[in-house]
Amino acid sequence: MIFTPTALTDAVIIDVERRRDDRGFLARVFCEAEFAEHGLATRFVQASTIYTEKRGTLRGLHYQQTPHCEAKLMRCTSGGAHVVIVDLRPQSPSYRGWIGVDLSPANGRLLYVPEGLAQGYQTLVDGTEVCYQMSHEYVPAAARGIRWDDPAFAIEWPPAEHLLISERDRAWPDHEAGPRHADVLGGPPAPVP
Repeated sequence: MIFTPTALTDAVIIDVERRRDDRGFLARVFCEAEFAEHGLATRFVQASTIYTEKRGTLRGLHYQQTPHCEAKLMRCTSGGAHVVIVDLRPQSPSYRGWIGVDLSPANGRLLYVPEGLAQGYQTLVDGTEVCYQMSHEYVPAAARGIRWDDPAFAIEWPPAEHLLISERDRAWPDHEAGPRHADVLGGPPAPVP
């Protein structure tokens, strides 16, 4: 695997090294020793998959509050997704920064999202499936989000004729209007509504 640091502190793009023959290829998508060598989480306690029927569907931006913060390892197994991650850690050198990364089976790329970052994605084609491995189990009461079009970040999403966004994701607050995000990482937990 090839580990490439990003502009966001601790976020890493992972490219697989495909070993090809006339049958196809074999590629490693996780190795505990390699992840540890790069300072990444090596214990994943839950895995989920999300299938989306239509391109132009936008999910996010999501995170879990302390003490349920989670690192995620993301991979697209069918279709294509433009994944955006935003650094919400006030003490981070890349605080309020964001990046977008295209994931697809064709590029075989994975994205490592450290604790304290919000994450979302827009599907680029019909029939997209994104798989996650998470370092902490999903805790519904700790689920939080920020709006996908929050002007504090000015995220540049891919153009789409029509965006399909859930009411829940449309209702997330702007970063400045929401909690101070000490609840994301390195502060006391915010009260659970």
